[in-house]
Amino acid sequence: MSGRRNTPALACTALALVVASAGGARPALAGEPAGQAEAAGGWQRELLDRYCVTCHNGRMRTAGLALDEQDVAAVAAAPAVWETVVRKLRAGAMPPPPRPRPDAATYDRFVGWLETELDRHAAANPDPGRTEAFHRLNRTEYHHAVRDLLDLEIDVAELLPADGASYGFDNIAGVLGVSPTLLERYLAAARKISRVAVGRPAPSATAEVFRLASDLPQDDWVAGMPFGTRGGGAFRHTFPEDAEYDVRVRLARNAGDNLAVFEVPHTVEVSLDGTLVRTFIAGGPPPDAPRDSEEYRAWRDRQRNVDRDWEFRLPVQAGPRELRVTFVRKTAAYPETLRQPYLRPYTSITGGDTRVQPYLGSVTVTGPFAAAGSLPAGDGSPAAAGRGLPARDGSPTAPGRELPAGDESPPAGVGFPAGDGSPAATGGGRPVGGGSLAAGGGPSAEDTPSRRRIFVCRPDPDAAEAEQADCAHRILSTLARRAYRRPINTADLDVLLGFFDEGRREGGFDAGIEMALRWLLASPEFVLRVERDPAGVAAGESYAVSDLELASRLSFFLWSSIPDDELLDLAEAGRLHEPAVLEAQARRMLADERSRALVTSFASQWLYLRNVPAVVPDEDRFPDVGKGLRQAMRRETELFVESVFREDRGVLDLLTADYTFVNERLARHYGMPRVYGSHFRRVPVAHEARHGLLGHASILSVTSYPNRTSPVLRGKWVLENLLGTPPALPPPDVPALEETTDGGEALSMREATERHRANPVCASCHRLMDPPGFALEQFDAVGRFRTRSAAGTPIDATGELPDGTRFDGAAGLREALASRPERFVGTLTEKLLTYALGRGLEHYDAPAVRAVTRAAAEDGYRFSSLVVGIVESAPFRMRRAES
Repeated sequence: MSGRRNTPALACTALALVVASAGGARPALAGEPAGQAEAAGGWQRELLDRYCVTCHNGRMRTAGLALDEQDVAAVAAAPAVWETVVRKLRAGAMPPPPRPRPDAATYDRFVGWLETELDRHAAANPDPGRTEAFHRLNRTEYHHAVRDLLDLEIDVAELLPADGASYGFDNIAGVLGVSPTLLERYLAAARKISRVAVGRPAPSATAEVFRLASDLPQDDWVAGMPFGTRGGGAFRHTFPEDAEYDVRVRLARNAGDNLAVFEVPHTVEVSLDGTLVRTFIAGGPPPDAPRDSEEYRAWRDRQRNVDRDWEFRLPVQAGPRELRVTFVRKTAAYPETLRQPYLRPYTSITGGDTRVQPYLGSVTVTGPFAAAGSLPAGDGSPAAAGRGLPARDGSPTAPGRELPAGDESPPAGVGFPAGDGSPAATGGGRPVGGGSLAAGGGPSAEDTPSRRRIFVCRPDPDAAEAEQADCAHRILSTLARRAYRRPINTADLDVLLGFFDEGRREGGFDAGIEMALRWLLASPEFVLRVERDPAGVAAGESYAVSDLELASRLSFFLWSSIPDDELLDLAEAGRLHEPAVLEAQARRMLADERSRALVTSFASQWLYLRNVPAVVPDEDRFPDVGKGLRQAMRRETELFVESVFREDRGVLDLLTADYTFVNERLARHYGMPRVYGSHFRRVPVAHEARHGLLGHASILSVTSYPNRTSPVLRGKWVLENLLGTPPALPPPDVPALEETTDGGEALSMREATERHRANPVCASCHRLMDPPGFALEQFDAVGRFRTRSAAGTPIDATGELPDGTRFDGAAGLREALASRPERFVGTLTEKLLTYALGRGLEHYDAPAVRAVTRAAAEDGYRFSSLVVGIVESAPFRMRRAES
């Protein structure tokens, strides 16, 4: 919530309130005449005077707070102040050591009393807050909306720039502005997407390059690949039309663009939708000649350019397809070397390549070419070259990512050249199979998923204009209703049909639909979520949002996408706001596959998982960490959070669960035995320090520096994301940690941090941040468990939370956090509500957060209880009119 970062003053206030909470009548304070307390204004006032006013008074105004000027008997007069006090007290941050504090019973009683007063005022005077009138779709939402509207996957990162973030999320309306440059990008994206969706040819052929990271291991089988293979990648690509496409395969090289020489032949297989289409050979036995001979040098030079001619043309029918390039595995035996190999490759280091097998570097798809002739032209329009948009992120399938099991039979719609008559490419490239595309019998451009979704009717090519207009009316009204998320009126259709007529005159019926679709995808009605104050509502008055606006709020919260037909039907019927209907829809949508967006979008930002790809530890200290391990770290946490969300478990399992998900690479990193293969599987966790999120290498790595751990970063992460009490921003010119003593001896991180904390300017924040970070010092900078620091000293992982709860190590910290579940669950609820509303929370949202948390407690804090509570809360269902 805004304003919650301030304040020792608020903390003192909270402390005073806690002391006062001891109950009704209390014994008189020392030296105080009996009965004076109540006469002076009650035990709450005396509590503040005794524990808080010393610092927070009109003269000192510590942290800008003067509690002696606040009337504790009239909490409703200043809810912003008292909500901050509640937050500090709930975190146990006040009074700060070494100041005295009341006993636990008094502390809790006072906090409870204060929350009750604030909630009573909120119930009588509800303030749902005000969301922005215009909320632009961020690029994740745009991607999902296009997917659900057109049944088409797009590479949104290629089409649109990254979005700004605030309050920890990139869907905050206040930072999702619209600039002329961004509008141009949306227009360009709409042009590309509409062309691919309709299957119309583009002006020219273009190339799409899929690259694999140089530090991605390729020595073992990759999940989703054929058995008996190793390495390589699977690439999702949408071929825009029936045509021929060039495929170029290139092996991985070092930084000098030199390919290693391999003295054993390795077979490279290229397949499309599971059917083998081409093979190549890399490497081979050297000649029986001295290494300094001309014959040997010539062989070596040929091998260093063995993939120079690994390019072939392949006829493909339109639609989304999967191109796989992999190696035939020669043996599962581990190669014997003089030095222990690293668990990551160093292919990009000149002279440092220790591989004994080739790796795949990149695959390039260029086209389309030769779109006429024997290939079906789809709508009968002249064939021309076009481009395809890669599906999803356009990247190769990472080890451990499970792909759907494919059909083992040759896919329809793929034809294989019988050879172009030219000599086989260097390295043994050869075509596999025969036949022509036209005889494939599979889906043509007329039958791609996106065309099936768009063309709910198809007039004959020679149909009259009236018949074509009627079909266009049906197509565009169906698309516009879902895209605009509301019923369509005549004005909407007039605009779309105007664009249709313009396109039809230039290129026929399909061209008209493409032109109208281009406008629809760039229309403000699609790109912007608009909420308008209804007529007759007074300024500043709270009102219930319309059912259609509620449908959009619900779908973008749970799916990061547009509402489906069932949700829209209920909204149009005016029934969605009914409590039973709203709850049923929320639960239905949670059970839908599209709710995985809560993991990939919400949880990835909440837990900083989007930062994992940027983790590049010091290679001298952590030489085994590469892309394969980073992918596994992130995937573990995603699968773990998904298991809690999708299985509707209690959210405290995020802290306490004794299971996780690993593949072989991550298991080796954790020291877990008997885990083999690149696929992920659920495994029990015996080591208590590894239970829950606090033991995940993804989180431990993103809260470390490249060369060392950081108790400060880790402690800040715990305070902000688990306890909801982010520390204040650091002052300017903070000195760096001293890593050695005056005598040059290495300091442990605890010793270095405690020296830093000796500075009074730094102590106030570090006394809160450092203890949770010390508990996580049991893990190094890449998440491996340890008992000694980098300096060689034993790890001291003891600490104390702000409320005085002591703990030892990650397991002790986890138990301390779980012992007060309302703190963690309340923080998660705040994060979810922020994400759901697309705005930061304010003090007037706190009563709703507490109501959701209390209701969820009665259901074991199940995830669905939190979601349903948020959906039924006033901030989600209502809005405040503009003042």
